[in-house]
Parts: sequence; C-alpha cells; structure tokens
Amino acid sequence: MIVKNEFLSKLRRYFGLNLYEVKIWTALLARGVSTAGELSDIANVPRSRAYDILESLEKKGFIVQKIGKPIKYIAIPPEEVVERVKKNLKKDAEERVKALENLKKTEILEELKSLHSQGIELVDASDLSGSLRGRHNLYNHLELTIRSAEKSVVIMTTPSGLVRKVEALKPVLEQLKKRGVKIRIAAKLTKATEKAVKDLQGIAEIRHTDLKARFVIVDGKELVFMVLDDEKVHPSYDIGIWVNTPFFASSLEQLFDIAWKSMQPAKKVLKI
Repeated sequence: MIVKNEFLSKLRRYFGLNLYEVKIWTALLARGVSTAGELSDIANVPRSRAYDILESLEKKGFIVQKIGKPIKYIAIPPEEVVERVKKNLKKDAEERVKALENLKKTEILEELKSLHSQGIELVDASDLSGSLRGRHNLYNHLELTIRSAEKSVVIMTTPSGLVRKVEALKPVLEQLKKRGVKIRIAAKLTKATEKAVKDLQGIAEIRHTDLKARFVIVDGKELVFMVLDDEKVHPSYDIGIWVNTPFFASSLEQLFDIAWKSMQPAKKVLKI
C-alpha cells in the first residue's frame, strides 16, 4: 500500500499520532480487518513494534480487536474517530486547566514565584528585554505587561490595532480602571473604530491623531513597541520589542504627553 508522506504528515498533526501509528492505521483502514503480521508487511513497520502500536491505537479508540483466533483488528469509521479524538482532547484540556487552577493553591507556585523574584534581582537591567514574534505572542505579552500597571498605561496604535486591542485587552483595561490606573489611547479614529471607542467609554481616554506608530508604555517604565506596519505584515510575522527601561520609556512618554495636548478627543471627532 502506497500512501503519500504528505498525507501521513497531516494525519499525524490532526490526530496526534506517531509515524508508525498512522502507517498501521491507514493500512487497517484500507484492509478493513487484518492481523498484526499482515499490517506490519503492508505498512512497512517492524513486526516487533506492530502489537504495541495496535494496542496504542486500540486505547485511543481508533481500532477494536476482533474476537477469535488468529487475533485480528477492525478499523473504526473515520468520522467516529474524529468525534472520539475531539472528545478526548476536550477532556484532556479541561483536566489540565483544572490542574493549573489547583496549582495556584499549592506551595509549588509560591516556590516558582520566589525563584523568579530572586532571579530578577540578579539580572542586569540591560537584559530585561525581548523580541516578540507573531501577533498572538505579542498580545499575550502585552496583556501580561499591562496587567501589572499601577499608575498609567499609554497606548499608541493604528485604527485596526485599536479594534484588536479592545477585543483582546478590554477585560484587563476594565480591571486597571477599577484600580485607578490612568489609561490613554491615541489612534487615527475612523468610522471603523467607532464601536471600539464606544466599548472603551468610561475606561480609557481616547484621542485622534494622524501620527502612525504602535507602542505601549506602562508606568513610564516598561515599553512594548511594534516595528512593522500592521497593514503590510501578516499577523504571523508581526514583531514587537519589549524593554524594561525607565529612562527610555519615560522619555517617550514625555514626547507622547506633548503630542497628546494637540490631539482631539474621540467624542469631538466621531461625534458620539
């Protein structure tokens, strides 16, 4: 039986199987019912591994063992396998989330926090920086950085960036507002940003600017700035730089303050 490597690779990715497992499974699908020896020959898998692989597939719900001798195996219909894999993935994810939640109540997290705080004390200030690749990673780090704000958050972004930040960061910004953190956002305001601006009413002060830049400053100490134009780069290739540098961050915030004075409030621009 000849199965293209590209097809096998896709099966491995979607179903979480190793190479021998997808070879044996596809061989059994093609045969319907077969012995371990036959499947080993068809799939070009060592006979010494065939039974272990079939046992693994059986536990995962891909196949069943037929009653009688010689021992034979039957393939489960693919659509049923998909449903079983979905169910197992969901169950595993729920169990892992529950385990992580329970971790917060244990001494393990406190020990990890202690190790981290001790390590930070030994780190040179110039080492507290990093490159963030991909918009998903970028926004994860933005959320982490913003959540720690105590006094102020400054956001300079694009129209599409404003919409994304409302979708991704609104719950965090609401929490900061309740803690008394001052939040200011500058962006080019258009009809496309009207809903985002309304969603942030009472949470952040938003003003219009024609300046095109993408950065976030937290407490005048931490800075995350994006180096590419979000209208010209695919989200997977977006790049951000995070630095913990009070000197540079506060200097940039002072420049922002000067520009902020000349920016028009969102209500005046959008008439909302």
